[in-house]
Amino acid sequence: MTQTLSDRKDAARKAAFAARKAAHAKGQGHAGHLSAVLAGYRGVPLAGYAQMRTEIDPTPAMEEAAAHGPVGLPVIEAAATPLTFRAWTPGCAMIPGAFGAQIPKEGDWITPEIVIVPLVAFSREGGRLGYGGGFYDRTLEGLRAVKPTLAIGFAYATQEMEDLPLEPTDQPLDLIVTEQGVIEP
Repeated sequence: MTQTLSDRKDAARKAAFAARKAAHAKGQGHAGHLSAVLAGYRGVPLAGYAQMRTEIDPTPAMEEAAAHGPVGLPVIEAAATPLTFRAWTPGCAMIPGAFGAQIPKEGDWITPEIVIVPLVAFSREGGRLGYGGGFYDRTLEGLRAVKPTLAIGFAYATQEMEDLPLEPTDQPLDLIVTEQGVIEP
């Protein structure tokens, strides 16, 4: 029986979630390498994400970046649409958004030129497997149609997969940052 692409993606997600959960439980995640990368882009509008469950936490790097320029968090406004980004500052009032992700309660909307992308799995070539909603793929495609946008995947090193099942609509990552270092596809 031949596996469909959807079946392969489901199996890859299951394996990657297990690897991410194990790394997270060991407390392996830190944002030092992400901070170092972002230091080269001081003042450039940036979008991060609010860590959920076992995702690696970008907050320390976002806090440093916020001292130098605008930082936003993704907001899901409707299914099958690109994300929008609301301005975030350390300590701002947060409320639950779609899927339980925390979002700023209020604030201006920003258009990022750098997007820190959460993920389930990645390949050394810049492939990314997300949660399956396509939000980041649609968002990156739209942002990149207007101006160059740097997509930085942030993950535990154990989330790397060699044979990642991808589709033509999957947007590539420009960099991958893990707790172990930086990978340039």
